[in-house]
Order: sequence, then C-alpha cells, then structure tokens
Amino acid sequence: MKRLAVLGATGSIGTQTLQVVDAFPGWFEVTILAGHSNWQLLLQQAEKYQPKCVVITEPSAYEKFKQENRNTNMTVLCGMPGVLQALEQFPTDMMVGAMSGAAGIEPTLKALELGIDLALANKETLVSGGSLVRKAQQKTGVNIISVDSEHSAIYQCIEDGTKCLNKILLTASGGPFRTWNKEDLYKVTKAQALKHPNWSMGQKITIDSATLMNKGLEVIEANWLFNVDYDDIQVLVHPQSVVHSMVEYGDGSVLAHLGKADMRIPIQYALTWPERQGNPFPKLDFTQIAGLEFYAPDFEKFPALKLAYEVGRVGKSAPAVLNGANEIAVAAFLKDQIGFMDIPALVQWVVEQHNPVEIESFSHLLEIDQWARSQAQVFVQNRKA
Repeated sequence: MKRLAVLGATGSIGTQTLQVVDAFPGWFEVTILAGHSNWQLLLQQAEKYQPKCVVITEPSAYEKFKQENRNTNMTVLCGMPGVLQALEQFPTDMMVGAMSGAAGIEPTLKALELGIDLALANKETLVSGGSLVRKAQQKTGVNIISVDSEHSAIYQCIEDGTKCLNKILLTASGGPFRTWNKEDLYKVTKAQALKHPNWSMGQKITIDSATLMNKGLEVIEANWLFNVDYDDIQVLVHPQSVVHSMVEYGDGSVLAHLGKADMRIPIQYALTWPERQGNPFPKLDFTQIAGLEFYAPDFEKFPALKLAYEVGRVGKSAPAVLNGANEIAVAAFLKDQIGFMDIPALVQWVVEQHNPVEIESFSHLLEIDQWARSQAQVFVQNRKA
C-alpha cells in the first residue's frame, strides 16, 4: 500500500486526487493531508481518510479545525513549519504537491531531501526553483512525475527514452479568448476570464490559462523535466483538448497522448506509476469528436507566452521573478485592481527591472521572489492611483 501525503488537499487537484484514491481501494493510505483555509472540507476529508496528520497553513482556520476535530489520535499542525514537520515525522512514499503558487516550493524541496517520490502539480516549483530541484533530485534519485496533463502526456510519449527526440509539441486549449481581437482583450472581465471552455481548475490557474501564461510556465517546466532546449518546445493551440501533447522524433514519427479532459487521468498515472490500471472514469469516444484542430499561438495577442520563452532562455533567477510577479498580477486582477491585459504588462515591467543571477539556495530564492512581488505591488499601486 502506497502512503500518500496530499498537499493542497482542498483544492481542485487535491480533491481529484482523493477521488482517484477512492477508485482504488486498498492501494493507498492517506498519511498526511494539508490545506490552507478551507478547514470545513479538510475536516470532512480527515474524518473519511483518517490520516496520521493534518496540517492547516492558515492560523485562524487551524484554530477552528482544532475546536471541531474529535480524532485525538490524529496530529494537527499549523503553518509551513507544520508541513515540513509532518513530512519528516510521518513516513510517506509519495507526496502530491498541489499547493498553489510559490508556497509549494519549500515542501517539494523537503520531500526531495527526504527521498519521497513526487506527483508534482505545482508549476511554480520548477519554474522558480528548477536548479534547486535538479540538485536535490540528483542527490536522492527520487522520481518526479508531473500531474499536469501536458507533461504527463509527454512523459508517457518518451517513456522509453529520449533517443532521436526531435521536439516536444505542447498543446494548449487557447483559453476562452482564443478567437477574440486584441482590442477586446482590454475589456475582459473577471467572470469571463474564469470561464475556461474545457477544464475545471482553481482561479489562479484558470486566469493563467486565459492569458496563456500557464502555457508559458509549462514551457519552462518542460525544459527542466525533459532537458529539452526551448527551440525544441513548440506550443500548439488545440481547442478540443483531446490531444494532451505530442513528441516528434527524428524519423518523422509523432507520438501523441489522447484522452478525456479529466485531471484524474494524469493524477492516477502519477499515483500508480510505473503501473497502468483501469478506472471507472469516462473514456474518450472518438465517434463524438467532429475534428481536431491545431494552430500556432498568437504571441501578439498573448504576450505572456512570448515573455515566458524569453525569460526561460535567460534562465538564472529570471523565471522566479516572472512567477512571483505573475502571482501578484493575477491576484490584483481577481480583486479588480488591474485589467486583464495589465497582467502581462505588469510581469514584463518587473522582469525588465531585474538583473538575473544564479540562485544559490532556497533562502536566496525567497529573497528574489519577495523582490519581484514588491515590485509588482508598485505597478498595481500606480494603476490604482
């Protein structure tokens, strides 16, 4: 039985991970559950899965959870120190890294240090701290299986090795504004941006998908995961979200991964890897597919994707700055403090203020991240003024 730590248990990936656990009785033991502020859902999950430890990173939610919890055999911890303590204290075979944003970086590095395999859903970990992750992974040799549908697809297409690999074809739905004129993008509302045509996800990643920043982050992530040059990572807009990504080999062969737009499929692959198992989830019906379309992305309408390529090629601390600034930009947009097209403008402005340096440690990464966020706040304040 594989022991799981599910970080970000109350979010979209976390709840779907637990649905996968439900589909495989006897396969998994949920050892650690961690969430941020949704203590009511976390309490329900704890009552169902009876983990050895629950961690709530938001202090007031932690207090409410403690008041309502009746399981005296379960350890309840608070904050990021609690997450790190839980990983050290309770033996775990795999950590599902689904905490949102830069908050997921530290526990990921801790899991690598402890030799715990990773089912990684947190893009920011590799985007911001890719060099730190690679060093830690090389020391312990743990497996990192991406939970992103695209990276899971790529992983499965190159499972037998990268010999003769020509390029990665990374698919993108194009988001809700694929067919909009650039001028109309300046009028996008929060409600419109949160209506993704194909996927059900959290707010932050949904906005990132609308700006195509999400695809830009995935390009940087693919560079770290598969050690493929940026020139050999091609984004293809694929509105149907049936082909989750493809790999082209030097002989002209293209291997593609197809499936339903259902995050439980890549989650299951990560959890049961290296085995592939049947499940009760809906399957792809080819008779219901009218056609599959592929387009080149419009870098002028979606400058965030172009910026991510540029930042990825620069490397060093530049991707960490991109990521930190983008988190502030998305949060400001969700609070109606800036417009939709201000998101990539803000990120580019912050990136241009930065002189990239090699990231020496996690504390150094935090300093860079905080600098990027503070600069982003300056942009937001100027827009509000």
